[in-house]
Amino acid sequence: MIERRSLLAGMAGTFGAVALGGQVRGQAIEPPIELKPELASAFAELGTEGVFVALDRKRNVMTMTDETRARRGLLPASTYKIPHAAIALETGVVADVDTEVIRWDGVVREFPDWNRDHTLRSAMRYSVVPVFQQIANRIGEERMHKFIDAFGYGNRDISGAPLDRFWLQGNLRVSPLQQIDFLTRFYDGKFGLADRSTRLVLEIIPTEPSGGATIHAKTGAIGIDGSDGMVATHGWLVGYVEQGGAPTFFAMNLDIHAPRHLAQRFPIAKALLQKIGAV
Repeated sequence: MIERRSLLAGMAGTFGAVALGGQVRGQAIEPPIELKPELASAFAELGTEGVFVALDRKRNVMTMTDETRARRGLLPASTYKIPHAAIALETGVVADVDTEVIRWDGVVREFPDWNRDHTLRSAMRYSVVPVFQQIANRIGEERMHKFIDAFGYGNRDISGAPLDRFWLQGNLRVSPLQQIDFLTRFYDGKFGLADRSTRLVLEIIPTEPSGGATIHAKTGAIGIDGSDGMVATHGWLVGYVEQGGAPTFFAMNLDIHAPRHLAQRFPIAKALLQKIGAV
């Protein structure tokens, strides 16, 4: 294990003045870094490359497999549905996660679960892009940019693609460390949102039990248009683990070279969370 305490100091704009570990006399305490490249064998065994980052609040330690990739920004893809849902509730363009029905537009798409009406809860569960595209257009560019800026989300740049696709294409980039920064502040209610908005979004993030722990996580896949349709190039899994006491927040992305890599996102993350003692 290599322990580093200086990595976050030079990351202007990544964590800003946010104290991930606490404060002493008003100064942010940076969590010590445990660099564990040996954990990256989980990606190598699958024939790909990736990065795993986790903030263990019980020990106040940030574990990562690769500090360079931990700071590399990528399109957030469907992991953006977490802040997106919060903005929808906060602005009132979606009134509730269960009672408001968002109608299917009638366009048949390749994923059967997308071809029906949804609530915000089910749209999050099945990662229904067309529903969130409707929501984006309801929110509008001005309000969307206002919230992204207030969240300090990634590079805050929603340009370069239509409003209903900027998290899938365009200029928005977020790194694994920035994903954790957003999640910790959102979880802690640091954005000044209504408690209800925060509570409901945390409630609808998909969950999976693991022993005595519960893993809350959202997938994402970044793709390019190929001859046979959309081809994934990178995959995300972002979330947190609760197992009594303080949670552990994590972010993982990996290169997608084959369908099995997408399917293995959750198993890999779960295995790595087990190795660091989070589950």
